[in-house]
Amino acid sequence: MLRLIVQSAKISPPLSPPPRPCVSVYFRDVKRTTREVEGNHPVWNETLIWHLWNHPLQKDSFLQITLRDMGSVKKERFIGMATVLLKPLVKKPRKILFVNDLTLLNHSMMPTDCTITLQAALTTYKDMEKVGDEDLLAITAQEVAKQKLMFPSATVHKALSPKPQHFQVRVQVFEARQLMGNDIKPVVKVVIAGHQHHSRIKMGNNPFFNEIFFQNFYEAPMKFFDEIILIQTDIGFIYNCPGHTLLRKWLGLCQPSERNSGVRGYLKVTICALGVGDQAPVDQRLTYRADDMDTRIFKSSVVPISMAYLQFFIYCAEDLHLKKHYSVSPVLEVELIGEKLPCLSSYIKFRVLDCPRNRCNDEIGTVSLSLNQISSTGAEIEGKRAPRALPPAPPPPESALSHPFLLAGMYSGFLPCFGPSFLTLRGGKKAPFRMKEEDPNIPNIVKDGLAYRGRVFLELITHVKSHQEAKMKDLSLDVISIEKHQNRQKYGLCVIFLSCTMMPDFKDLIQFEVSIGHYGNKMDLSYKPVVSTTQYSPAIYDGNIYYYVPWYNTKPVVAVTSFWEDVGFRMNCLNLLQFTRDRLKANLDTLKSMRNPRDPALLPQWEKLLRELVEDCKRPLPCMTSQPKATDLDKNRWKLRRLLLQELAQKAKQAPPRDMVATAEGWLYRLNAVLPEVGAGYPGREQALVPATQAGLTLLRPQPQMNLPDVMIWLMSREQRVAYAQVPAHSVLFSPDGARHSGRFCGKTQTLFLQYPEGEGEKDTLPAQLRVCMWLGNVTDSRDLELLRQGEVVVYAETYENQAKFKDQWGQQFLQHCPNFSDVMGHKALPKEDFKEPHGWHWEGPWTVEPQRRLLLDTDINKSQVLEEVYENQRRDATGAWVPATIPNTDVNGEPVEAREIVKCPQGWHVKQTWAVELNHAVDNEGWEYGVGIPPSGLPQVWNSVEKTYYSRRRRRWARVRYRDHGRLSREQETLSFLQLHHPGLAEEEAGWEYGVFGSKFHLNPQPQSRFRRRCWHRRLAPNKVKGIAPIFLLEGSLSTDMKEQAKREVDMVSSTRRLDSLRRVRRAPPAVTPTPNLPFIYCVFNKPHYYQLFCYIYQARNLMSSHVQPFQGPFIRLVFLNHSQCTQTLKSSAAPTWAQTLIFQHLLLYENPQDTREGPPCVVLELWQRDPQGSETLWGRTMWQPVVWLDAQDRILPPMRWHPLVRGLEDEEGEILASCELILETEAPQPGRDPGTEAAPVPAPTRSPSRQMLVWGLRNMKQVRSPRLLVECWEESLQTEPIRDFQTNPNFAQSALLLTLYMPTEETFALPLVLKVVDSQDFGQETVVGQANVHSLQPYFCDPWAEDYVPPRPPIIFQLLGYLCEKFWFKSSKAEVYDCELEAVPAFQGLQDFCRTFKLYQERPRLGSPVVGELKGQFRVYPFPENPEAPKPPRQFPLWPKKEDFPQQCVVRVYIVRASHLQPQDINGLCDPYVILKLGQTMLGNRDKYQPNTLDPIFGVMFELSCTIPLEKDLEIQLYDFDLFSPDDMIGTTVIDLEDRLLSGFGARCGLSKSYCQSGPFRWRDQMPPSLLLEHHAKRKGLPPPLFSPEGDSVYYNGKKFELQSFELKPPRASFLGSKKERLALYLLNTQGLVPEHVETRTLYSDSQPGIDQGKVQMWVDIFPKKLGPPGPPVNIGPRKPNRWLFGLEKDMQKTDVHYRSLTGEGIFNWRFIFTLDYLVAEHVCVLSEKDYIWSLDPTVTKFPARLIIQVWDNNIISTDDFLGVLELDLSDMPLPAPHSRLCSVRMLEADPKWPHCLQHKRSSLFKMKNVAGWWPCQVLDGGKWRLSGKVKMTLEILTEKEALIKAAGRGQSEPNQYPTLHPPLRTHTLFMWIRSPIGRFIRVFWRRYRFKIIATTIILLIGLLLFKFIYSAPNYLAMNWIKPELRLNAPIQIYTNIINAPNTSSANSSNLTTPQQNLKPTTALKLKHLQGHVTRLRDILPELLAPQN
Repeated sequence: MLRLIVQSAKISPPLSPPPRPCVSVYFRDVKRTTREVEGNHPVWNETLIWHLWNHPLQKDSFLQITLRDMGSVKKERFIGMATVLLKPLVKKPRKILFVNDLTLLNHSMMPTDCTITLQAALTTYKDMEKVGDEDLLAITAQEVAKQKLMFPSATVHKALSPKPQHFQVRVQVFEARQLMGNDIKPVVKVVIAGHQHHSRIKMGNNPFFNEIFFQNFYEAPMKFFDEIILIQTDIGFIYNCPGHTLLRKWLGLCQPSERNSGVRGYLKVTICALGVGDQAPVDQRLTYRADDMDTRIFKSSVVPISMAYLQFFIYCAEDLHLKKHYSVSPVLEVELIGEKLPCLSSYIKFRVLDCPRNRCNDEIGTVSLSLNQISSTGAEIEGKRAPRALPPAPPPPESALSHPFLLAGMYSGFLPCFGPSFLTLRGGKKAPFRMKEEDPNIPNIVKDGLAYRGRVFLELITHVKSHQEAKMKDLSLDVISIEKHQNRQKYGLCVIFLSCTMMPDFKDLIQFEVSIGHYGNKMDLSYKPVVSTTQYSPAIYDGNIYYYVPWYNTKPVVAVTSFWEDVGFRMNCLNLLQFTRDRLKANLDTLKSMRNPRDPALLPQWEKLLRELVEDCKRPLPCMTSQPKATDLDKNRWKLRRLLLQELAQKAKQAPPRDMVATAEGWLYRLNAVLPEVGAGYPGREQALVPATQAGLTLLRPQPQMNLPDVMIWLMSREQRVAYAQVPAHSVLFSPDGARHSGRFCGKTQTLFLQYPEGEGEKDTLPAQLRVCMWLGNVTDSRDLELLRQGEVVVYAETYENQAKFKDQWGQQFLQHCPNFSDVMGHKALPKEDFKEPHGWHWEGPWTVEPQRRLLLDTDINKSQVLEEVYENQRRDATGAWVPATIPNTDVNGEPVEAREIVKCPQGWHVKQTWAVELNHAVDNEGWEYGVGIPPSGLPQVWNSVEKTYYSRRRRRWARVRYRDHGRLSREQETLSFLQLHHPGLAEEEAGWEYGVFGSKFHLNPQPQSRFRRRCWHRRLAPNKVKGIAPIFLLEGSLSTDMKEQAKREVDMVSSTRRLDSLRRVRRAPPAVTPTPNLPFIYCVFNKPHYYQLFCYIYQARNLMSSHVQPFQGPFIRLVFLNHSQCTQTLKSSAAPTWAQTLIFQHLLLYENPQDTREGPPCVVLELWQRDPQGSETLWGRTMWQPVVWLDAQDRILPPMRWHPLVRGLEDEEGEILASCELILETEAPQPGRDPGTEAAPVPAPTRSPSRQMLVWGLRNMKQVRSPRLLVECWEESLQTEPIRDFQTNPNFAQSALLLTLYMPTEETFALPLVLKVVDSQDFGQETVVGQANVHSLQPYFCDPWAEDYVPPRPPIIFQLLGYLCEKFWFKSSKAEVYDCELEAVPAFQGLQDFCRTFKLYQERPRLGSPVVGELKGQFRVYPFPENPEAPKPPRQFPLWPKKEDFPQQCVVRVYIVRASHLQPQDINGLCDPYVILKLGQTMLGNRDKYQPNTLDPIFGVMFELSCTIPLEKDLEIQLYDFDLFSPDDMIGTTVIDLEDRLLSGFGARCGLSKSYCQSGPFRWRDQMPPSLLLEHHAKRKGLPPPLFSPEGDSVYYNGKKFELQSFELKPPRASFLGSKKERLALYLLNTQGLVPEHVETRTLYSDSQPGIDQGKVQMWVDIFPKKLGPPGPPVNIGPRKPNRWLFGLEKDMQKTDVHYRSLTGEGIFNWRFIFTLDYLVAEHVCVLSEKDYIWSLDPTVTKFPARLIIQVWDNNIISTDDFLGVLELDLSDMPLPAPHSRLCSVRMLEADPKWPHCLQHKRSSLFKMKNVAGWWPCQVLDGGKWRLSGKVKMTLEILTEKEALIKAAGRGQSEPNQYPTLHPPLRTHTLFMWIRSPIGRFIRVFWRRYRFKIIATTIILLIGLLLFKFIYSAPNYLAMNWIKPELRLNAPIQIYTNIINAPNTSSANSSNLTTPQQNLKPTTALKLKHLQGHVTRLRDILPELLAPQN
């Protein structure tokens, strides 16, 4: 692989502000990017890696380096680039290529002053250092857990704040097993978020580590969860496991360099990820357990692996342009975005760049694809996903994109795929980043801009292959096949603007622009112009703090036509799912708002949720398999969604009515998983304030393959886009298949909350609340388009006639810089004769004058008083005297205004005081301020209050206040009457004129200084009878005839506007003018108004102190509804303000049809404000929802109150408000003269008279108080105690029981909080509140004492069936209960606050760092109290268990500290030296010298005994410190125990109850009272009669029942020290009462340096003995165990035998003795070793490890290194028994997890039990990735105690004393003739011992082959003889003999030669014939058919 280390860079000249540079490096077209580092001298030290696979470096290989500034807001982020040639690495691959201060080049390839420093190297997997993100380990269940996160269970972790906070990660490594390798020395390296930790080096294939590593963080959760633990998994995966922990899990190890080698071993770990308040789980199991065989293994996702390759087909792009009249040279860049590794990418980002001449300067647009949206893991289907813990079998292959695909038979998901389809590019300004709204996994770079920049048509296919090269190919031949996806259809978008409210003060006129893509963008003239903008309007003050647009009955409408692909089939499916999700979300929100579990509406609401969910899930989705235009992604997602709906329907049918909210949230989460991603980076998340069913904008990311861009609504002011709302197109898309298939807001009213782009506008403010009605669809479906049930759509052409005044005459000839007829802004010439009707429309009537009174409205019309001001200006003349200036009267900006003498008070207003000079500023005594005039305006830039000679200008301010007359009409009616005002008596020439100047306010009445006037001409358009399409979608193109001539006139007009206007002294340039076409305006006019009444019931706010101790200052509610608002009364400081007030709005005017209003009513906005004593107001938060609408008051039902969340600053939820709203249609016409919203009424809630009984015990930990008393307040009632006179000696109240009776609401939900205040009396009678507490929820304190089944609050009575179990008490007498938490956290003991609770007290203005000022001990009970005074009173609830005169009480406290575990490391070696300090009051105990060195799990075993006075000294603090020799000791952590709670508790927590009453022995009875006396005290505290024992003590009458000792004891105990019968029986009864038993509790340590983070655990218990009861029993000895000294092995003690030379048979004889010494803890099955790590170490380190014996066999070589032959590793506490004979010894004996049946498994035992064992064990060696048998070892193992070893002394090896047994030198082969025998023996050994099986097999095969050959050779002759059977003839042989005897002589020579033999053969021949004749005779007898021979 190629490794590049990017070290640092230098940017020169330095950039300001400091940049955030990052380095991008390309190698073979593969991009790697470093992180961003701030500064001009960035340092990364980051490693980038490229895998070379089978393609080594070439001589021409190179790296392309690019340095960019990622923090720049400019488009140009390029800093420099460079090229690094890798030729030196090819020549010397083992060397490192150092590149220091490499000069970077600019775009022109010229060197710059910027440099970069790098290192490059070639590495292999063997020598690779596992650092960074390329480590070897990963967890297959990583994705499984992430998917588990997607579907929450009933136990949901608490929500985390998005702000940075403390976290801690712990990794404990226990042991490794079955590591592959020979003679290995393993070490574990753990990398936590880049921080490395190493374990100690061990030896063997099964090493034991038992080390823990800590890493602390202070991060935001989204960043923390993304960090990596390299035993690799996400921290987020660990945090979302149960208990935030992976507990004792086995991890499968792998080797990436050998991909098919499988698992290389196993590692057991525990991993914790803890946040504030989380506690690490307590592992009670022993550190080492031989039987701990958890078969669930997390396997590595690295091996085996299948790489997934993404194949992109880039076809074409459209609408790409960056600037006007500017052609682009586009280049598409594809980038995989992942925070950790490229193979773990989450997003694919496409970036289109403009690259003229191959220089990529500008970014045109970007778009991101989420892999979660175009692929599936299969885990969305819960019933068909893989199990969480995977079995040891090899895991299924995974793609490199970290998407596991599951086994056959399950739904396995699908690989990433996309298209062919369009992706919408966006650029420019981005949406604001809000931490809470963003998905934690989405990087900021994924966010796209807001401006539409075009579309790109592409396709994505994923292949799973072993390898594939990156390449490009021509797609020109494939274009034809995808043209069917580019068929366009005409779409129409219609938007009706109903209202725009909650706006800031816009000084200029505003308008709205609607666009979809480039269509409707009036800045882009490339498309046919459409009616996409509204007419200009002013923003009018609403009478409170906001502004609104006064549209009233004339609503503006826009109609935009565009051309897109048909995606209706795709959107129908999405909208159906969206409908299902919305209904589930709405029902879930209603369910959540029901906080009372006894609410009768709860169960019906749950049934409604289930019924509607089943109904929606059973509705079939449109089939995609038969759709010709459906892509692979469409079909895959359709299958996934269909399966999910089927599963949800099945679960909803079977869901029981419990855990309702958690269950429904899980269903909703799973539905969101298959919908477009909820998400970050997507603009339009401003609706986080509103439920999804109420907000206009969806919270979802764009649907993949949507094709249709989102609809953008821009708020424009001065031709600039100010704020926006982004609406997904599918949410308003119409479908002819029905309403459910259409978008959820199609044709419906929705509320949109606009927001500013990133970096603009004020923080946490909303630009506007907009109500619109939208429709988008194919124009062929718009024939019957009717968005609202009421209203008439009218279309006007509009132009303004302009005139100027010259010499008291008005005329157009006097205009200098304005056309005669223009638009409303005076920029564009619009003569009447240039207007032509569009296609499908005709003129209806002539041009008429219609004044646009909306533009003439006084912005102060709704104000009750207005401050008017005029500045009087003077200048110096030549003589130095002050004379009036050229413009004597101006405003504050220098604009000319009327003189104050002629300013008249408008109609409807009056003035109380005349003009006066303002003197409350930096002015002189006459009000003047002075300055130097600066041309060209002549106004000073700075004013001064002191006159100087060189000052040339001065001014003073005249002011007056005018007040509104209280007339007969309301303010809104005044506004309406002004808008409808007309002058019927005026002539046409004088009608409709407006007077003023462009850029300022126009007025209906002329002013003396008026020099310009205009009037508006309208001409109405009427539609022709066009069939099949809505007429408004035909309003395309300009109404003008000649666009070129119009553009020319506009250019002339613009040039004239650039002249200086000397009268107005205009100092700012006019806005840039775009020559836009002339378009009509569309309005929806409502003729019939509807009046409503709004009732808002506001009761209470709570939880306002969630993260703030300071109580709420002066709270009040501001209710905003459209353009009306009211405020509640302002309360005093309170943490739970209660208004109990109804705000009534009367005669609210709405023009929509009541049916439309009921379906989509306007939102009610409640804002919580606080007012400080100075009168300044601050917004705390807001909430909003839709009111209930009643069209018939007779059907009205009072809406139930619900808790609504308060959202603070669009980010954090801070509190709740209990309120409800209803909107009622008025049936009668309103009476004039009444302002809406002037009444307030109390909340209609039934009340009752409950009693609140209180037990106030005392005050604790109050500093600097003298005589405090308690004041209890609830609503209007209060109660107080007597002061505590002597607080320092007795802080308890004299009177403990208090009774408070008051009226309160019936439902517990409305119950008011209880306020507890501690008032202290100071000197001179002054009283001060020194602390207070608020009890918000009284639910835990409600009770009904009259109920039959009511049980008063007493300790629980738990009677058990003990008959057959009681005998076991004797065997458990010495065993205490071990709790893995604090004793207060055990549920059965009620926090030990059964008698009284502890309430924290806070100051009203707390000091930073110490908000808690004390504690109150007390208790409450709330129950109904009879209103009839003669009725019987309910019983009191607090019988006084302890006597008050007994307190303060002297006590003896014994604290037993057993041990601590998992302490936070404090030293550099990862350990600490802990010791214990106890603090109780002023007493401090502990010994610093008795520290436990070098450990994180110290065993203390100490007891401390203290004396104290309770409650003066009640808080016992246990502190653990780290001992340091030179520096001050560091505090590890501390825990505090409230001793008073334990002493007062009825559970007997002062001393744990033993199981037996032992009067002697190590477990003697410790309590001061015997069991019988304890039982009597217990009965007294419960209010029961005392127990009555029989004289013999074997029976007792208790609580109305008789108990006998015989029922508890089957047999009498034999031990005499167990006490009398009476005491044993009393103890048995006490053990059934649920009292605290003998126990050890586990307490969590905390530190101030990391508040709320677990710093470790301490196990301990506390005994409290009141001195008045007598002396306590003897203490318990808990000294730590001492290990037994044994003789056996340590891994550090390595011994060797002698060498058996020249073994020819592989057998070695040694007779050698090994002797090892060890300390062994029998209880923990581990060895203990105490030694110093280094020579200079101060203290030894104690380590524990299992007793393992490692036997290695080596081959000794003289010259070369020794050869490893095999290893035997035995765990002596769980070892296989040896084989008695060598032939029975096999590797199967060592299998840790055998597959054989239990009866056939090899037996195992412990050497510590057997003491002595002998036999054969197998040795094994790793060969080819598998273990094989390499030899057998015969040995005897004997273990001796230290005493036995002294008696049986023996020496090592064969040395003296050589005894027990005596070892003689081994008899080995003689070496005299070794030089002759050795070669032969070696030859035989090599060929026989090694190949004996092959030789035997070859011999057998040869023999079989020979026999087979013989058979084949002989078979034909045999078969022929057998088949033919020829007759046996003997004539021929006889004839032969005859011929031989009587043969004639053929020659004379031969005859002589045959003479002698012939004679010699006669006797022989005769004899043979005689014998032959005998044979023939016998043959005739056998075969009679044989013929007799002739002759």
